[in-house]
Amino acid sequence: MQIEHTALPGVLILTPQRFGDHRGFFSESWNRQRMADHGLAIDFVQDNHSLSATEGTVRGLHFQTPPHAQTKLVRCGRGALFDVAVDIRRGSPTYGRWVGVDLTAENGRQLLIPAGFAHGFVTRAPDTEIVYKCDDYYAPDCDRAIRFDDPEIGIDWGLTTAPVLSAKDEAAPWLADLDTPFTWEGAQ
Repeated sequence: MQIEHTALPGVLILTPQRFGDHRGFFSESWNRQRMADHGLAIDFVQDNHSLSATEGTVRGLHFQTPPHAQTKLVRCGRGALFDVAVDIRRGSPTYGRWVGVDLTAENGRQLLIPAGFAHGFVTRAPDTEIVYKCDDYYAPDCDRAIRFDDPEIGIDWGLTTAPVLSAKDEAAPWLADLDTPFTWEGAQ
């Protein structure tokens, strides 16, 4: 497993090794013991799978508040997406900053997004499948979102047409209106 650090401490790119032959490939996308050996002791309890039929579908920026905040491990099962994490931890030197990674079925990359970060993605191909693990269960009363197109965050989604959005994402509040429940560990 290759582990890359990003500009947001704690947000990691994980690229599992693939073993291929004429039939295709095998890849171990998560191994609790191997990850614990790298300091990543995460107990995933829920596995999610979503399909976005249309290229240019934006989902996010989503997060769950405590006591059901979630760490996510996101990968692309089919198609291609641009996956984004935004730091929403009060007092963080990277508060409001984002990182984005291209995840495709071909490159096998995964994005690890800790609690305290909002998550979103845009699909780059039709019928894109997103598969992700969470370390806490979905809790509707803790489900929150911020605007994907907030100019304060300034994410370059690479959109060439109007995005396909849910009503929830269209109505999401701005980062400036967020009363974040997360605090950076280094904050005084």
